[in-house]
Amino acid sequence: MITVFFLSCASVFPESPRWLLATDHILQAKRSLQEFTTRNGVCFQEEMYPGEALLSEIDSGYREDHQPRYYSVLELRRTRVIWKNCLILSFTLFIGTGIQYCFTRNLHIYSNNFYFTYFLRVITGALACVFICMSVNHFGRRGMLLLSTIITGLSSLLLLALTQYLRGGLVLVLSVVGLLFSQALAMLSAFFACEVMPTVVRGGCFGLVLAAGCVGMAASSLLDLQNNGGYFLHHVIFASFAILSVLCIMLLPESKRKSLPDSLKEGESQRRPPLFLSQPDRDNLPLLCTRPPVSEYNPDNYTRLVSATRKMLTKDNLPYRIAGPAVPPQLSDSNTQERENETQREVVS
Repeated sequence: MITVFFLSCASVFPESPRWLLATDHILQAKRSLQEFTTRNGVCFQEEMYPGEALLSEIDSGYREDHQPRYYSVLELRRTRVIWKNCLILSFTLFIGTGIQYCFTRNLHIYSNNFYFTYFLRVITGALACVFICMSVNHFGRRGMLLLSTIITGLSSLLLLALTQYLRGGLVLVLSVVGLLFSQALAMLSAFFACEVMPTVVRGGCFGLVLAAGCVGMAASSLLDLQNNGGYFLHHVIFASFAILSVLCIMLLPESKRKSLPDSLKEGESQRRPPLFLSQPDRDNLPLLCTRPPVSEYNPDNYTRLVSATRKMLTKDNLPYRIAGPAVPPQLSDSNTQERENETQREVVS
């Protein structure tokens, strides 16, 4: 019944024009844009919104014989950067969902009531969402993901090693803090995956990341079914994974104020910025960044410099042209030679 309901709702939501353009579905993209303008009450004839110019730009940028292209998750085999980003974010989401059981189990010491644990997880989840919304736009996605992983790992290690020596209040504080940042880790991993993955394979990659998170939740539910059998091993493994993921997060690119990658080539060009010594002009680019035109001059190569200069001097669209004098010489070659001979005779004499 639920499947039929979601299939019936699929026709209500329009397809993404960004994905349609990235996969060369030109006709569907134009229909989707027209549907968006119709629903928003925007007329194509208005001067303030020249929608016809937008459609004409699409027609000029794509030929009529453009064939749609379909991408699958198997395309990740041909990439060098995208599959690593997908694997790292899947790993962090797996840790964020699986390690939450290590913190919620300590809450049963204070209350066996189901609603106490449930509402505490809901409250910490809401606080984690607020924390992400207030911090990621200022400090960056990768930095906050790294901070959440470090705090989650440290809380887990302290509970694992010092539970017998800590007071009840400290155990409760560490459990709540670990639960808060583990939920922030899980949310930010899914959010980060949507920004880093290219448009053509974003849906498949996001599905893989969420599947890894479901495996982590299944591991926690399995311990409940076994009456906490193997809890210590579960805690040790996930605490070790949390520390290991700190090194993996350093390999991720930063998506703050960067344009979303559409093609696999743009996804491969994402680089790993420095963590602390980041240059604002190079890392904090605006969302819609226009790339400057590539200059034809290359000062590092003299031969290219000469060839580029010749090309520029022979262009017809220059405001001026360098050419020879159009006036013919007044003296012929014979007269010029006679005058040179007379000049030499005068000098000798």
